Amino acid sequence: MSQIKMIAVDMDGTFLNSQNDYDRELFQQLYKKMQEKDVKFVVASGNQYYQLKSFFPKIAAEIAFVAENGAYIVNNEEEIFCGELLLEEVHEILDILGQYENVHTILCGRESAYVNKKEPQSFVDHGSIYYHRLKLVDDLYGVDQDTLFKFALTVPKGKAQEILDSLISAMDDRITPVSSGHEDIDLIIPGIHKANGLLKLQKLWGIKDEEVAAFGDSGNDLEMLKHAGFSYAMGNAHPKVKETAKEIIATNNENGVLKQIEKLLGE
Repeated sequence: MSQIKMIAVDMDGTFLNSQNDYDRELFQQLYKKMQEKDVKFVVASGNQYYQLKSFFPKIAAEIAFVAENGAYIVNNEEEIFCGELLLEEVHEILDILGQYENVHTILCGRESAYVNKKEPQSFVDHGSIYYHRLKLVDDLYGVDQDTLFKFALTVPKGKAQEILDSLISAMDDRITPVSSGHEDIDLIIPGIHKANGLLKLQKLWGIKDEEVAAFGDSGNDLEMLKHAGFSYAMGNAHPKVKETAKEIIATNNENGVLKQIEKLLGE
Protein backbone atom coordinates (compact mmCIF):
# COMPACT_ATOMS: atom_id res chain seq x y z
CA MET A 1 0.00 0.00 0.00
CA SER A 2 3.04 2.27 0.21
CA GLN A 3 2.42 3.10 -3.48
CA ILE A 4 -0.93 4.78 -2.84
CA LYS A 5 -1.08 8.11 -1.04
CA MET A 6 -4.47 9.42 -2.20
CA ILE A 7 -7.87 7.72 -2.57
CA ALA A 8 -10.48 9.67 -4.56
CA VAL A 9 -14.10 8.52 -4.71
CA ASP A 10 -17.07 9.63 -6.76
CA MET A 11 -20.28 9.54 -4.72
CA ASP A 12 -23.53 8.75 -6.59
CA GLY A 13 -23.43 5.29 -8.13
CA THR A 14 -19.96 4.72 -6.70
CA PHE A 15 -19.38 5.31 -2.98
CA LEU A 16 -23.11 5.60 -2.21
CA ASN A 17 -25.54 2.71 -2.61
CA SER A 18 -29.07 2.94 -4.05
CA GLN A 19 -30.31 4.09 -0.65
CA ASN A 20 -28.00 7.12 -0.91
CA ASP A 21 -25.85 5.91 1.99
CA TYR A 22 -22.75 3.80 2.74
CA ASP A 23 -21.44 1.39 5.36
CA ARG A 24 -20.42 4.04 7.87
CA GLU A 25 -18.98 1.64 10.43
CA LEU A 26 -16.68 -0.03 7.91
CA PHE A 27 -15.67 3.32 6.44
CA GLN A 28 -14.69 4.66 9.87
CA GLN A 29 -12.42 1.64 10.38
CA LEU A 30 -10.84 2.16 6.96
CA TYR A 31 -10.51 5.90 7.45
CA LYS A 32 -8.59 5.28 10.67
CA LYS A 33 -6.21 3.03 8.69
CA MET A 34 -5.85 5.74 6.04
CA GLN A 35 -4.84 8.21 8.72
CA GLU A 36 -2.32 5.76 10.16
CA LYS A 37 -0.79 5.24 6.71
CA ASP A 38 -0.95 8.96 5.79
CA VAL A 39 -3.29 8.29 2.86
CA LYS A 40 -5.41 11.28 1.83
CA PHE A 41 -9.16 10.71 1.34
CA VAL A 42 -10.81 12.87 -1.33
CA VAL A 43 -14.49 13.12 -2.26
CA ALA A 44 -14.68 13.89 -6.00
CA SER A 45 -18.23 14.50 -7.17
CA GLY A 46 -20.39 16.58 -9.46
CA ASN A 47 -22.51 17.51 -6.47
CA GLN A 48 -22.43 20.63 -4.34
CA TYR A 49 -19.86 20.96 -1.56
CA TYR A 50 -22.53 21.72 1.05
CA GLN A 51 -24.32 18.48 0.18
CA LEU A 52 -21.17 16.37 0.05
CA LYS A 53 -19.88 17.40 3.47
CA SER A 54 -23.21 16.34 5.02
CA PHE A 55 -22.25 12.70 4.32
CA PHE A 56 -19.15 13.01 6.52
CA PRO A 57 -20.28 15.01 9.58
CA LYS A 58 -17.46 13.82 11.84
CA ILE A 59 -14.54 14.29 9.42
CA ALA A 60 -15.68 16.93 6.88
CA ALA A 61 -13.24 19.42 8.39
CA GLU A 62 -10.33 16.96 7.95
CA ILE A 63 -10.77 15.80 4.35
CA ALA A 64 -10.76 17.30 0.85
CA PHE A 65 -13.64 17.78 -1.56
CA VAL A 66 -13.38 18.13 -5.32
CA ALA A 67 -16.98 19.32 -5.70
CA GLU A 68 -19.01 20.47 -8.71
CA ASN A 69 -16.89 18.27 -11.03
CA GLY A 70 -13.74 20.13 -10.02
CA ALA A 71 -15.09 23.68 -10.12
CA TYR A 72 -14.94 24.04 -6.34
CA ILE A 73 -12.15 22.49 -4.25
CA VAL A 74 -12.00 22.59 -0.46
CA ASN A 75 -9.40 21.04 1.85
CA ASN A 76 -9.75 21.13 5.64
CA GLU A 77 -12.60 23.64 5.15
CA GLU A 78 -10.26 25.97 3.24
CA GLU A 79 -11.05 26.93 -0.34
CA ILE A 80 -8.28 25.77 -2.67
CA PHE A 81 -9.85 26.67 -6.01
CA CYS A 82 -13.02 28.17 -7.46
CA GLY A 83 -13.77 28.21 -11.18
CA GLU A 84 -15.63 31.09 -12.78
CA LEU A 85 -17.77 31.68 -15.85
CA LEU A 86 -18.19 35.22 -17.15
CA LEU A 87 -21.79 36.46 -16.97
CA GLU A 88 -21.72 36.91 -20.73
CA GLU A 89 -20.85 33.20 -21.08
CA VAL A 90 -23.59 32.22 -18.64
CA HIS A 91 -26.16 34.14 -20.68
CA GLU A 92 -24.96 32.65 -23.98
CA ILE A 93 -25.33 29.15 -22.53
CA LEU A 94 -28.80 29.94 -21.15
CA ASP A 95 -29.79 31.14 -24.64
CA ILE A 96 -28.77 27.77 -26.11
CA LEU A 97 -30.48 25.79 -23.34
CA GLY A 98 -33.66 27.75 -23.99
CA GLN A 99 -33.89 26.03 -27.39
CA TYR A 100 -34.33 22.60 -25.78
CA GLU A 101 -37.75 21.35 -24.72
CA ASN A 102 -38.14 19.64 -21.34
CA VAL A 103 -34.55 20.33 -20.27
CA HIS A 104 -34.56 21.65 -16.71
CA THR A 105 -31.64 23.73 -15.45
CA ILE A 106 -29.90 24.46 -12.16
CA LEU A 107 -27.23 27.17 -12.25
CA CYS A 108 -24.43 26.43 -9.79
CA GLY A 109 -22.23 28.89 -7.89
CA ARG A 110 -19.91 29.18 -4.93
CA GLU A 111 -22.53 30.41 -2.46
CA SER A 112 -25.58 28.57 -3.77
CA ALA A 113 -27.28 26.87 -6.68
CA TYR A 114 -30.22 28.56 -8.40
CA VAL A 115 -33.41 27.37 -10.06
CA ASN A 116 -36.24 29.25 -11.76
CA LYS A 117 -39.43 29.48 -9.68
CA LYS A 118 -41.41 28.30 -12.72
CA GLU A 119 -39.71 24.90 -12.78
CA PRO A 120 -41.87 21.91 -11.72
CA GLN A 121 -41.82 21.18 -8.00
CA SER A 122 -40.68 17.63 -8.76
CA PHE A 123 -37.53 19.02 -10.41
CA VAL A 124 -36.87 21.39 -7.49
CA ASP A 125 -37.27 18.49 -5.05
CA HIS A 126 -34.91 16.35 -7.14
CA GLY A 127 -32.35 19.16 -7.25
CA SER A 128 -32.48 19.78 -3.52
CA ILE A 129 -31.15 16.25 -2.92
CA TYR A 130 -27.85 17.19 -4.57
CA TYR A 131 -27.83 20.93 -3.78
CA HIS A 132 -28.42 21.66 -0.12
CA ARG A 133 -28.16 25.35 -0.92
CA LEU A 134 -30.74 25.86 -3.68
CA LYS A 135 -32.44 29.24 -4.17
CA LEU A 136 -35.60 29.86 -6.15
CA VAL A 137 -35.22 32.90 -8.41
CA ASP A 138 -37.46 34.76 -10.86
CA ASP A 139 -34.93 34.49 -13.69
CA LEU A 140 -31.56 32.72 -14.04
CA TYR A 141 -30.36 35.63 -16.19
CA GLY A 142 -30.70 37.82 -13.10
CA VAL A 143 -28.26 35.78 -10.98
CA ASP A 144 -25.20 38.06 -10.86
CA GLN A 145 -24.06 38.24 -7.23
CA ASP A 146 -22.27 34.90 -7.07
CA THR A 147 -19.29 33.20 -8.70
CA LEU A 148 -20.93 30.87 -11.23
CA PHE A 149 -19.19 27.78 -12.57
CA LYS A 150 -21.55 24.99 -13.67
CA PHE A 151 -24.97 24.05 -15.04
CA ALA A 152 -26.79 20.90 -13.90
CA LEU A 153 -29.45 19.62 -16.29
CA THR A 154 -32.20 17.04 -15.97
CA VAL A 155 -33.47 15.72 -19.30
CA PRO A 156 -36.33 13.42 -20.35
CA LYS A 157 -35.80 9.76 -19.53
CA GLY A 158 -34.09 7.86 -22.34
CA LYS A 159 -32.95 11.08 -24.06
CA ALA A 160 -29.73 11.73 -22.13
CA GLN A 161 -27.25 10.50 -24.76
CA GLU A 162 -29.12 12.16 -27.62
CA ILE A 163 -29.25 15.51 -25.81
CA LEU A 164 -25.65 15.16 -24.60
CA ASP A 165 -24.46 14.68 -28.20
CA SER A 166 -26.56 17.65 -29.35
CA LEU A 167 -25.21 19.89 -26.59
CA ILE A 168 -21.62 18.94 -27.38
CA SER A 169 -22.23 20.16 -30.93
CA ALA A 170 -24.22 23.27 -29.93
CA MET A 171 -21.88 24.51 -27.22
CA ASP A 172 -18.68 24.42 -29.32
CA ASP A 173 -15.87 25.35 -26.90
CA ARG A 174 -18.01 27.50 -24.58
CA ILE A 175 -18.55 24.73 -22.06
CA THR A 176 -18.12 20.95 -21.81
CA PRO A 177 -21.24 18.73 -21.47
CA VAL A 178 -20.67 15.52 -19.48
CA SER A 179 -22.88 12.73 -18.20
CA SER A 180 -23.27 12.91 -14.42
CA GLY A 181 -25.36 9.78 -13.83
CA HIS A 182 -29.10 9.42 -13.18
CA GLU A 183 -29.51 10.40 -16.88
CA ASP A 184 -28.49 13.92 -15.86
CA ILE A 185 -26.00 16.17 -17.65
CA ASP A 186 -23.53 18.72 -16.26
CA LEU A 187 -22.06 21.60 -18.24
CA ILE A 188 -18.57 22.29 -16.90
CA ILE A 189 -15.84 24.81 -17.65
CA PRO A 190 -13.45 23.32 -20.25
CA GLY A 191 -10.45 21.79 -18.49
CA ILE A 192 -12.04 22.18 -15.05
CA HIS A 193 -12.86 18.55 -14.30
CA LYS A 194 -12.21 16.07 -11.49
CA ALA A 195 -8.70 15.18 -12.72
CA ASN A 196 -7.74 18.85 -12.65
CA GLY A 197 -9.02 19.03 -9.08
CA LEU A 198 -7.01 15.99 -8.01
CA LEU A 199 -3.89 17.47 -9.61
CA LYS A 200 -4.26 20.67 -7.58
CA LEU A 201 -4.45 18.63 -4.37
CA GLN A 202 -1.53 16.44 -5.46
CA LYS A 203 0.62 19.54 -5.90
CA LEU A 204 -0.45 20.72 -2.46
CA TRP A 205 0.53 17.39 -0.89
CA GLY A 206 3.41 16.31 -3.12
CA ILE A 207 1.64 13.21 -4.47
CA LYS A 208 2.43 11.65 -7.86
CA ASP A 209 -0.19 10.46 -10.36
CA GLU A 210 0.91 6.85 -9.88
CA GLU A 211 0.19 7.20 -6.13
CA VAL A 212 -3.50 7.99 -6.71
CA ALA A 213 -6.40 5.49 -6.61
CA ALA A 214 -9.72 6.68 -8.09
CA PHE A 215 -13.22 5.18 -8.23
CA GLY A 216 -16.07 6.14 -10.57
CA ASP A 217 -19.09 5.09 -12.61
CA SER A 218 -20.14 7.91 -14.98
CA GLY A 219 -18.93 10.11 -17.82
CA ASN A 220 -17.77 12.85 -15.48
CA ASP A 221 -15.29 10.38 -13.95
CA LEU A 222 -13.43 9.58 -17.19
CA GLU A 223 -10.65 12.16 -16.85
CA MET A 224 -10.08 11.23 -13.21
CA LEU A 225 -9.83 7.52 -14.03
CA LYS A 226 -7.44 8.18 -16.92
CA HIS A 227 -5.33 10.34 -14.63
CA ALA A 228 -5.00 8.01 -11.63
CA GLY A 229 -2.33 5.33 -11.38
CA PHE A 230 -4.93 2.97 -9.90
CA SER A 231 -8.42 3.33 -11.40
CA TYR A 232 -11.56 1.35 -10.64
CA ALA A 233 -14.92 1.26 -12.42
CA MET A 234 -17.94 0.04 -10.55
CA GLY A 235 -19.72 -3.09 -11.73
CA ASN A 236 -22.70 -0.81 -12.42
CA ALA A 237 -20.61 1.74 -14.36
CA HIS A 238 -21.27 3.06 -17.86
CA PRO A 239 -19.51 0.92 -20.54
CA LYS A 240 -17.13 3.79 -21.46
CA VAL A 241 -16.08 4.03 -17.81
CA LYS A 242 -15.40 0.29 -17.65
CA GLU A 243 -13.25 0.61 -20.79
CA THR A 244 -11.28 3.49 -19.26
CA ALA A 245 -10.57 2.10 -15.79
CA LYS A 246 -7.75 -0.35 -15.15
CA GLU A 247 -10.01 -2.65 -13.12
CA ILE A 248 -13.74 -3.34 -12.73
CA ILE A 249 -14.92 -4.03 -9.18
CA ALA A 250 -18.20 -4.90 -7.45
CA THR A 251 -21.22 -2.61 -7.75
CA ASN A 252 -22.10 0.30 -5.48
CA ASN A 253 -24.77 -1.90 -3.88
CA GLU A 254 -22.17 -4.57 -3.09
CA ASN A 255 -19.89 -2.23 -1.14
CA GLY A 256 -17.46 -2.26 -4.07
CA VAL A 257 -15.45 0.83 -3.11
CA LEU A 258 -14.96 -0.03 0.56
CA LYS A 259 -14.05 -3.64 -0.21
CA GLN A 260 -11.39 -2.46 -2.68
CA ILE A 261 -10.04 0.16 -0.26
CA GLU A 262 -9.81 -2.58 2.38
CA LYS A 263 -7.71 -4.64 -0.05
CA LEU A 264 -5.48 -1.69 -0.90
CA LEU A 265 -4.88 -0.82 2.73
CA GLY A 266 -4.00 -4.43 3.49
CA GLU A 267 -1.34 -4.68 0.77
